[in-house]
This record gives sequence, structure tokens and C-alpha cells, in this order.
Amino acid sequence: MATYTPTTPIDHIGRGQVGRGQDPPVPPIGGGGDGRGNGGPDYGARLRRARLGLILTIITVCMVFIALTSAYIVRQGLPTFDDASKSYVHDWGQVQLPLLLLGLNTIVLLVSSVTVELARRQAARQAALAPVKTIPGVSLGDEHTFPWLWITVALGLAFLGGQWMAWGRLHDYGFYVNTNPNSSFVFLLTAAHAVHLAGGILALLWTAFAFLRHKSVESKRIAVDITAWYWHFMAFLWIYIFALLGFAR
Repeated sequence: MATYTPTTPIDHIGRGQVGRGQDPPVPPIGGGGDGRGNGGPDYGARLRRARLGLILTIITVCMVFIALTSAYIVRQGLPTFDDASKSYVHDWGQVQLPLLLLGLNTIVLLVSSVTVELARRQAARQAALAPVKTIPGVSLGDEHTFPWLWITVALGLAFLGGQWMAWGRLHDYGFYVNTNPNSSFVFLLTAAHAVHLAGGILALLWTAFAFLRHKSVESKRIAVDITAWYWHFMAFLWIYIFALLGFAR
């Protein structure tokens, strides 16, 4: 009966030319601690880290406006001592808000939230189709992209311009920062939101110019995703401020 005797010892089968008694190196599976997997950048890990940073930023901004809201409510019912009458008086005062103009500004900001969401979904779709486009012989045709980011920037600037007009309207009504405590908080809350929104516009501009530079599709997707969620938060924050100033009077 014929038998087969291997010429290579069993413990060396599959080790090739690595050497006697040494196993070949095994490539790592998945991403490592540096955000890379299989020698390439792990964009999923980068996106998660970027979103975590965004969450921390949003929490910080929320704490600022929670503090301002607490001060607004407490000061509203807090009397002050009047030296002339030698008594405590309620000096909160009233402010005539340009509600129609502020309402139009709100609509503009909500529309910009829709356009930036369309930009985020467009970037996510491009990132998802990028690996398919690298397959030889596969063509997805010409994909027409729409400049949603630039439209969002324009709407954001229109909102800031509308806020500037609203401050001018308050001046026409005779209300300034030092008119009464109520007007001081109106200017403070709206100006604080405008500053944070201006930061979002700068982020949108940086992201829009990133599309003009030779950056990877995944990097562009991360930039659009983080900027879009921050912009959504700005829209929600303005609705909260508008409701606070309009109803908590």
C-alpha cells in the first residue's frame, strides 16, 4: 500500500521562507489606537472623534446660555434700591421687540438649516460612492452637485444682516443696551447668539473651500458633517432665545 511522506516537517508547513521556528507576521485587523486600520486612515474613527468634540463644544455653549437664562429670569423679578425714593423699585422695564422682523430672520435660519442638511447628505453620498468609482470598468456617470454650502453661507449672512436691522429697529423704538435691564438682556442674548453663528459661518466657509482643494472625499464628509450639526444646533438655539424673549416677559 502506497503512502505519502512529506519532505517538510509538519511544524514548518505554511511558514515559507520566514525561518526555522518563526511564524510569519500577521497583519492587524481593524483600526488601531492611531485611527488607522490596514495601513489606511480610519475615517469612521475620525468622524466619531470629531463628533465627540462637537458634543463637548455644544455642551459648553449650552452652559453659557443656561447661565444667561438663569440671570435673565432672576433679574426679571429682582427689585433694586432707588436712591431718590429711598425704596426698592421694580426697574425691569418693557421692550418693544420687532417681532415681524425677528420672525423673518427665524424663517431664514430654518431654511439655512435645511440647505446645510442637504449638503451633509450630499457629502455622505459622495463618500459612500467613492470606493465604487475606483473599481475598473465601473462608471456611475456624471454626478451633478449643488452648492448647498454656499447657499447656507448666504442665508447665514442674511440672518446676521436681519439681526443688525432688528437692533436698529430697537434703537428706533428708543431701546438701547442701557435703557433698562430688559433691553440689556435682549441685546446680550441676541449678540451672543450672533457671535456663535458667525463662528459657524467661518466653519462653513472653511468647509466650502475644502471642496476646492485636493482633499479626500472622506475628509470633506467629516468637515461637512460636523459643521452641519453645529448649524442645526444654532438654529435650535435661536428658536429657544426667540421664545424666551417673546414669551418670558
